[in-house]
Amino acid sequence: MRHILLAASALALVAGCNQQAPTDAPKLPTASTPEATTPNAAPSAIETVLAADLRTDAERARDTWRNPAETLAFFDIEAGHKVVEAWPGGGWYTNILAPYLASGGGTLVTANWDPNAFEGERRQGIEGRIDKFKENYAAFSNIEHSAFSAVSGPLTEAGTADAVLTFRNIHNWMSGGYTEKFFTDAYASLKPGGVLGVVEHRLPSTGVQDPKGSSGYVHEDYVISLAEAAGFELAERSEINANPADTADHPFGVWTLPPNSRTEDREGNTPDGFDASAFSAVGESDRMTLKFVKPAG
Repeated sequence: MRHILLAASALALVAGCNQQAPTDAPKLPTASTPEATTPNAAPSAIETVLAADLRTDAERARDTWRNPAETLAFFDIEAGHKVVEAWPGGGWYTNILAPYLASGGGTLVTANWDPNAFEGERRQGIEGRIDKFKENYAAFSNIEHSAFSAVSGPLTEAGTADAVLTFRNIHNWMSGGYTEKFFTDAYASLKPGGVLGVVEHRLPSTGVQDPKGSSGYVHEDYVISLAEAAGFELAERSEINANPADTADHPFGVWTLPPNSRTEDREGNTPDGFDASAFSAVGESDRMTLKFVKPAG
């Protein structure tokens, strides 16, 4: 319930960015004030969301590595858009997208894990996690929910989304064998001219790609080839989320680095001479940030 109240509070706060403020209320920076960084209201709205109580201190601490304001601007996300977020996980980006889109009358579609792809106790566990996720965001009337898996239906109504976004999920779909399906489903969901935004852990071009993506790292050219095969055009690449200190060659894959900071394998073994502090010093992974466009024609 506390999460829902915080969500409602954040929604009201951001919505206020588009309303006339009382004369005795603190005013957001405008183009005429020294604090303003751009001549339009969007940066003020996103910065308000980033500082809202809906986000925890731990979430805000990761902004340095995830660069949400810059990343969403690169993907041309506007407050009035309909955006599909594929596999939102614990809701790190959802806590930003939901209030930001609501501030402009936009819609967020969360394409969650698909309980129909599981059986038995695992299915029950997934259903419980999805129910909890929906409960956490029940205060937002602008959120719709769908699913994505090897057996799922459309992400949303065909040709209605302004953008489809995925953050560090491609390797998961590689392990499941349905990566191509994501790109075709995303293409079907988007309007002509719509954007597919991909952020993923980046494997150096000299590294050997595991077809199952078991290290969590993926070749950038591989992602581009999948998108182009589905009909997308590569519009632009960005180094917003790059980390040159990451060699992508770690004992436990990308999970050796923060925030997971794994120190042992599944059997509980730690390599001789393992120095966790060295991996902590690297920071979070090096990430590709790719913007694709569904051709307007």
